[in-house]
This record gives sequence, structure tokens and C-alpha cells, in this order.
Amino acid sequence: MTERTDIKDEAGKLQERPIIDYGRCCFCALCVDTCTTGSLEMSKEYIYASTDPQDFLLMPEKTWQGETVEHGYIKDEVSDLLDLNRIAMEHIEPEDRKTGFMEVVKGYSKETAKLEAARCVECGVCTSSCPVQMHIPQYIRSIWEDDIEGGLRQIYETNPLPGVCGRICTHNCETSCAIAVRGEAIAIRWLKRYIIDSAPADIYEKVISEPVSEVIDAKVAVVGSGPAGLSAAYYLRALGYKVDVFEEKPLAGGVMRYGIPAYRLPDYAIDKDIDFIKKIGVNIKTNKRVGKDISMDDLEKKYDAVFLGTGFFKARGLDIPGSDHKDVMAAMDFLPQVRDYERGVLKLEDINIKEHVLVIGGGDVAFDVARSATRLQMLKYGKSSVKLTSLENWDELPASDDEVMEGVDEGIQFFCGNGPQEVLLKDGNIVGVRMYKCLCLFDADGRFNPQFDKECVIDIPTSQVFLSIGQMPDYTYFPETLKSKVIFNRGKIKADQFGKVEGLDWLFVGGDIMRGPDLISGVADGHRAAQGIDDYLYKKAKVKEVSAYMEELRQAVKDNTPELTHKQKARM
Repeated sequence: MTERTDIKDEAGKLQERPIIDYGRCCFCALCVDTCTTGSLEMSKEYIYASTDPQDFLLMPEKTWQGETVEHGYIKDEVSDLLDLNRIAMEHIEPEDRKTGFMEVVKGYSKETAKLEAARCVECGVCTSSCPVQMHIPQYIRSIWEDDIEGGLRQIYETNPLPGVCGRICTHNCETSCAIAVRGEAIAIRWLKRYIIDSAPADIYEKVISEPVSEVIDAKVAVVGSGPAGLSAAYYLRALGYKVDVFEEKPLAGGVMRYGIPAYRLPDYAIDKDIDFIKKIGVNIKTNKRVGKDISMDDLEKKYDAVFLGTGFFKARGLDIPGSDHKDVMAAMDFLPQVRDYERGVLKLEDINIKEHVLVIGGGDVAFDVARSATRLQMLKYGKSSVKLTSLENWDELPASDDEVMEGVDEGIQFFCGNGPQEVLLKDGNIVGVRMYKCLCLFDADGRFNPQFDKECVIDIPTSQVFLSIGQMPDYTYFPETLKSKVIFNRGKIKADQFGKVEGLDWLFVGGDIMRGPDLISGVADGHRAAQGIDDYLYKKAKVKEVSAYMEELRQAVKDNTPELTHKQKARM
């Protein structure tokens, strides 16, 4: 492969093309049979002669004559050597899973994982689309070679939350899979989960057996234990810093712990990832709210640098008549209650769930609410009645395909392409929501500005409403003196690619409050911020004697720091 600067640099595509050595080609056509895109074909002619071997090294689109030649062998379905169909993933049947919060996706067995891994051609295009640039071909090969320990090491070089990401990652990597050009993408996310779930405890212990020393006399505070915060803490610890994480909730994990239902992400998967992070020396302080138990001013004084990864937990409201009713509830108020019920902190009667529910919203969070409400109704009433409405039409729903399909299987009813106008009340109780047909979401300038057809009205009957129309940050822990120094852009904090806040060298940010809600991008932000903090502190802090192992570990963190994706660069 050779670099081609004339090819546009795009996400999921390589600026490379193959150079073919026609002088050594034996015309076996194996390259044609194994080409993932079907773009290679053989010619019928080979009449060029030269004494210089370099003359035979040509790009595929060129011929030795400089003119078009007649096609020869072309691959067909019979000669295709690639397995274009994905190995199916087992799920618990809808009628069985609706009655509880057991994990829906069963995961690959050793046999099915190896079959799926065998489909990978190791082109590596997927890595360029992954926000953390995981070593995807390498860990997939480890499955085929039965080397779980090697796969585990490959994964942890770039992602300290693989048990979580192996279940709920947005898996952008699969959208650029070369196999998907003609078939189904490799199940990269499920293969990552297989390695984590199948790795025995002794293998895990072996991978983390080497101690991580505090070789740098500097302390870093991390506020928030979500994906960005835990990632920053992990990589800062690997770089040799003392790290304290401040989490306001009783359990670490942020939105992973309190915002995503257990049927998608069980506690044991979160615990496994967080326990690994703790074992390398990260100190997590729960029930510690910054702004109440400790101030930002105190953090600035007591620590050499501070990383903020406080997420988007504050719900956006809906300003329509009736929206202030007690049976109208925000998604991020409801989902933490569901998780507390799942782990036994709350009882079923402690949760307000009616027989008929309407969820307003079309994203993954809306589906989390709808599917959780379905389960609570089944447990409380023995039947379910959940409807979901969204501004987007059915084929424009922003939720992931998995969520939509599983929601359909679980009996959710859909009223897409409508916007809520009023919560209808009778005798003080909710009886429905009045909707107008949504004509468009954005104006000519691309700004969110929904327009409705007021003549096209539908009243959706319900006795309870859940709002899932977006979240926003809560900066109440910011003192006014700090707020005045920070630049905000639509609720997000402006920072450089390493998360450093302009004009405040000690302050770094990442995750939702910098880039928006995307778990894997939060992990990448944390890694980059750790690198940025190290660049800031290393030269000014006292460095202890660094062992060869710690030097190697520090270098690995730097070498694997992910670059910004194309979309992220465009938004800087």
C-alpha cells in the first residue's frame, strides 16, 4: 500500500492504494477472490516487456499500455472466498426478557467468536473510525489464535472500559468495515465483549500484575467518574501521577451506572472495568459532590491539575401546557430510579409507573425509558402499554438500530413524526398528549427549528409522560469567578484538542461537557487529556527515579493517544 495525497481524507477511508507488481503476478486471481469491495478484476492482456523491474509496479487503475483493456476474470458468488454474513448473536426472547432486567444479548461462545473473527481481513480501516483508535485487527486475531491474554493486553492499551464498550459502544468502527461494502460488517463490538467476558480471573491478574509507581510528584483531581473521568484517571495513573476521582453518587460509573438499564449494561460489567482501574492505584471518592463537599477553589489549591468530566445529567424541559404535572417525568430522573430498583435500593412501589405510558423522544435514551417502563409495567400489572413519539419520522430515528428493533420486539407502539403541544388533563389526571404533525426539524440555515402542521392533530391517550428530549450540563459547582474565565459554546466548555481550557493551564475538560454525549468519544477525551496534563506537569513537577517498566508504560500511553476524528476536527 502507498499513500495517496490526491485522495480526500475521510473518516473510515484510507489515503492509501495498492501498488501491484505485475512482473511477479502469476495471474492466480486470489487477490480478486478475496477483495472485500469487489473492485479488483483481471485483464486478458499481458504483452508489456521491460528490463527494469520497477516498470511493472503500477497502480491498479493504470495499464501497461496506458489504455483500457478488455476485462478477463471477474469474481462471482461461486468464487467468493469471503464470508459476507455475520455470525448471529443470540438474544433472550422478547416475552422472556420483558419480565425482568436480565441482560438481553447473550454474547458469543468460543466457537461462534472464532467463526466471526475468521471473517476479518485485517485491513485496519476500522481503526481510523474508532475515536480511541483501538487495535481492532490485532485483538480480533487474538481470538482466532486462542490468545485471550494477548487480546486483553491489546484492548487495554487504548481502552480502559472494554467491558462497558463491548456492550453499549456506538461501534462507529463497524460502519467503515471493508466487509460491509458487499456484506455484513464484522461484529467488532461483540468480539471485544467476548475477550473481556471470557478472560479468566488469573489472566486479568496477570495483565495487571506489574505495579504502577507514582513516579511524578504531582496530584491530579478528576471530577466525575463517567467514561471521560475514568479514562483520564486510568491513563494519568499509568503515566505515574497520584489521582483522586470525586463522584457525587454512592457508586462510581456516572451515566454508565445510573443512566443505562441493566438489560443493556449489567453492574458486573461496570464493576469489572472499574475494579481494574482501582487496582492500578486510582483513588475513587464516592458521595463527594464538588461544589458542596469540596469547592473548585479547594481543588485548584490542593491539586496540580484538575480534569472535569461531569457529563450531561440535567434534563431539558418541555414548555407546553400541562408539562408541570406530577406524572410528567424526565428520563434522567427516571432511569437512576430504575437502576436503584434493579440493585435493590428501591422497591417497585417506590417508582411511579402507570398502566399507560407515553415517551417523548427518539434517541437511545428514549428507548431506554420505554423499554424500562415496559418491564416495570409487566412486573407491576402483568401487561405493558408503552407508546413512543418523536419529531423524527420512523426512518430518521436517531436511536441505534439495535434499540429500535428490540423495542419493536417488546411491543412498543410508535407515533413518529409528531410534536407535542399540550398534556391533556381530566379531573387532575393525565389522559393524553395532543400532537401536531412535524413538517421539518431544521430551517434553511440548518438550525433546529421544528415546523408543524396545526391542521393535522392527533391525541395520543396516556396516563403518564416521560420526557427524553435531551440533557444539558449542570455547572452549579462553578464559582462565578471561574465561570467568567471560561468560554462556553451552547453549554459546552471550549478547550483545545487535549481538553485544556484556554487561559486556565491547570483546568482540563472532556466528555459530554466538551464534545457531547458519546461514551467512546468520552474515553478518547480522557486519554488525550491525560497526555495534555502530562505535557503541562511533567517538566515542572519533581520526577522520581523511573524504572524501565514505568518508562515503557509512559511511552505506551503517549504512543496510543488517539488523534481527533475527522468530525471532531471539524467541530474544534
